[in-house]
Amino acid sequence: MLSLEIGPRVAARTAPGFDDRPYERFAVQPLSPTIGAEISGVHLGDPVDDELHAELRRALLEWKVLFFRDQDITRDQQRDFALRWGPLEQHPFYAFVHPGNDDADVVTLAKDATSGGAENEWHADVTWHSTPSWGAVLRAVEVPPVGGDTLWADAAAAHDALPEELRERIADMTAVHDWQHTFGLAMEDADRERLAEQFPAPEHPVVRIHPETGRRTLFVNAIFTTRIVGLPEDESDALLRRLTRELSRPEHQCRFRWTPGAVAFWDNRATQHYAASDYWPQRRVMDRISIAGDVPVGPT
Repeated sequence: MLSLEIGPRVAARTAPGFDDRPYERFAVQPLSPTIGAEISGVHLGDPVDDELHAELRRALLEWKVLFFRDQDITRDQQRDFALRWGPLEQHPFYAFVHPGNDDADVVTLAKDATSGGAENEWHADVTWHSTPSWGAVLRAVEVPPVGGDTLWADAAAAHDALPEELRERIADMTAVHDWQHTFGLAMEDADRERLAEQFPAPEHPVVRIHPETGRRTLFVNAIFTTRIVGLPEDESDALLRRLTRELSRPEHQCRFRWTPGAVAFWDNRATQHYAASDYWPQRRVMDRISIAGDVPVGPT
């Protein structure tokens, strides 16, 4: 008989002791109890002073992904906002998958009748890198009349919702993350072999400690995590299915309906995301700028 896991799934939004003072420079409208909030009163084309920067950082740590509507900004203004948070990251494989990109640090995700959306699986960005992305700023350039939403999952809430014995079991585990079975499919064999030497598959902790909040987050995903180190293949596959299933629960998620000029700014260390591919053959164009991250650290 199928075993059901039903009942309340109420996770904490923040770690104990989080600074929960009211925000003074903008208004916050939550999209869910733990993750996602729309921010009003901020124009991303304007310079971000130190006070606003500090409040936005606190809001990002609390809500993990922030949304800004009606942002009439240019690529350069989007880039300037992203640079306020750290050095930008150039995606090393994007040129193989989408040739002709003009800006090395701006990934244009153009999907239409000839190129359907392929990001419809839960993942954190570039976990196959030794230093996965810190975060990203995604701007809606053109959106379909219906569909094309993006969902984000709270990786700390998903971790905390696991049974205690499972949390203890995975605390010291590591997993391999690889790109060859995804981005590698669009490459010639010679290119794939050359880049495999430059970007070997790293091992990351299954449970990552968020470097600013100290919370434990699930750091495995269905796209890039290939196996858990030290387990037989069948056990590794079963455990990965269990962990990714927890991340896919709606109680840990928010969903954002895009409008022209909307911007999402998310913490890649605390979240996973899923781009719904339900609009083909309608057109959807997004500009994404990623912020460089650091080496993931586990509990031990």
